[in-house]
Amino acid sequence: MNLREAQEGTEYIIKRIETDDEELDAFLFSLGCYSGEPITVVSHLKSSCVVSIKDGRYSIDKDLAEAIIV
Repeated sequence: MNLREAQEGTEYIIKRIETDDEELDAFLFSLGCYSGEPITVVSHLKSSCVVSIKDGRYSIDKDLAEAIIV
């Protein structure tokens, strides 16, 4: 399941990032978003998701949320 399908308020473990874009992969890694890390969907918005990773909260667009597999 990807983050767009995840329930709000539930902590998940990131299984993998499905992208061929190395810049995007490096950006997510800099946020602490990589395999084995816990992630929580704080809320689903119309075109994005608010997620909690480590000590930060980030708004990510729907395409990025679909690339993060939990």
